[in-house]
Amino acid sequence: MEYTTYQNPLIERYASEEMLYTFSPENKFIHWRRLWIALAETEKELGLPITDSQIEEMKQYESKINYEVAKQREKETRHDVMSHVYAFGAQCPKARPIIHLGATSAYVGDNTDIIVYRQAMMTIKKKLINLMERLADFAQEYKGEPTLGYTHYQPAQITTVGKRASLWLYDLYMDYEKLTYILENLRFRGVKGTTGTQASFMELFDNDSSKVKELDVRIAKKLGFHSNFAVTGQTYSRKQDFDLLYVLSSIAQSMHKMTNDLRLLQHLKEVEEPFEKNQIGSSAMAYKRNPMRSERIASLSKFVITSIQNMSFVTATQWFERTLDDSANRRITIPETFMATDAILDIGINVTDGLVVNKKVIEDNLMKELPFMATENIMMEAVKKGRDRQELHEKIRQYSLEAGHQIKQLGNSNNLLDLIAQDEYFGFTKDELQSIVDPKKYIGRSVNQVEELIEEVINPLLEEHKDLLGAMVDLKV
Repeated sequence: MEYTTYQNPLIERYASEEMLYTFSPENKFIHWRRLWIALAETEKELGLPITDSQIEEMKQYESKINYEVAKQREKETRHDVMSHVYAFGAQCPKARPIIHLGATSAYVGDNTDIIVYRQAMMTIKKKLINLMERLADFAQEYKGEPTLGYTHYQPAQITTVGKRASLWLYDLYMDYEKLTYILENLRFRGVKGTTGTQASFMELFDNDSSKVKELDVRIAKKLGFHSNFAVTGQTYSRKQDFDLLYVLSSIAQSMHKMTNDLRLLQHLKEVEEPFEKNQIGSSAMAYKRNPMRSERIASLSKFVITSIQNMSFVTATQWFERTLDDSANRRITIPETFMATDAILDIGINVTDGLVVNKKVIEDNLMKELPFMATENIMMEAVKKGRDRQELHEKIRQYSLEAGHQIKQLGNSNNLLDLIAQDEYFGFTKDELQSIVDPKKYIGRSVNQVEELIEEVINPLLEEHKDLLGAMVDLKV
C-alpha cells in the first residue's frame, strides 16, 4: 500500500473485490474491444467488405490489451478511445483498417458504461436478495416476541421484534421491485453515430436505411440487450443514469432507516449488532460497545442518497447533442455510488447475520409501560364483575399518576398492578392481573403479518433466485 498519496476509502476499506473489478479499467477496455468485434461482425453480416480473418485476428486479442501502447498514444493525442483504437490496430494489422468503422467514441464509451452498470446492478441485486433472506429469517424467528412499540420515539402499542424487522424487510423488497424494473428496461445506446443521426452508417451502407436499423438491433442483441434507445444525440440520455442512481438512493434510504432503528435499539440494549471478541469500542472507554457497523452503513448511505442530486444536475444541463461537462463527473459519481451501495449491502448482510436479541431487557422495558396500556382491558374485566366504569376510571387515573411518580421521580419499577391488586373494589388478584396484561394479548396480527409477508412475498422471490443465495461477506475493516 502507498502511504504518500491519497487512497480512495471505497477501494481500500469498503467495496468488494467483485464491484471493484466491475469498474476496473480492464473490464472497461475488454468491453471496448468486444464492441469493436461486434461492430465488425455485424457490418460483415450486412454486406460490408470485412473478412473472417480480420474478425478472428481481433478476437485473438480481445482480452490481451497492450496498455503501454495505449497509454503512450494517449499522451500524444489526449483522446482515450482513439488511443485504444491505435493500440488494438497495432496488434491486429489486418483488421486495423476496419476497427471502429463508422463509429464515434460514444459507441464504445456509452455502450460499455451501460454494460458495466448492468453488471454492477446484478451484483447489487444478488446482495439485496441475500440481505432480504437474512432479514426474513430474523423476522420469522422473532415474529412472536413482544416488544414495546414507539411512535415519535415515545412508548406506543406493543409490536414484536419480528414485526419491526418486517418493516425493514418490506422497504428493501420495494427497492428490489424498483431495481428489477430498471434492469428489465435498461436500454442500450446502440449504433447511432456522431450526433445520433447514423449519417456515417448511411454512407457505409449506401443509404440503405433498413440495414442501418438492423445494425443497431443486431449489435444490441449480441451484447445481451433486448431494447435500444429509440433516439440519442451523441450520447444516450443521462436520465437513464439518474434512474440507476435513484434505485441506489432508495436502497440507501432503506438501510439508513434500518440502521438508525438498530442504533436506537442498541442504546436501549434490546438488540445489538455483532461485536467481535477483540473489537474495541473506544480508545478511552474500554467498556463501550458501539454500533459501528450500523453507523458505517448510515454514513455511506448519506453519500449515496445525495449522489442522486448530482445526477439530476448532469441530466438537466446537457447541451443539445453532447457536452463533455458530464464526463469527469460521471467517472467519479456513478462508480463510487455503486461501490458505496455495494459496501452498504455487504455490511448489512454481516450485521443481520449476527443480530443479538436481549429478551430479558426487552421484557423489562416492556413491563415498565405495559400496565398503563392494559388499563382499558382491566377496566372492562372489572365492569364484567359489576363495578362502576366511572369509578374504575378515576381510581386507575390516580394509581397511574402514582406509578408514574414512582418511575420518573424515584427510579422505581412500575407498581400500577400492585396498587390495583391492593384495591378490593377491583376484585383482582395479582395473578389475575398478570394474565390480563400478558404481552401476547396486545400484539394484534403481528405474527400473521410477518408470516404472510414471508410466505406470500419474500419466499417466492427467494425461490425464484435461489441460485443467487449463499453469498458470504468478509468485511475489510
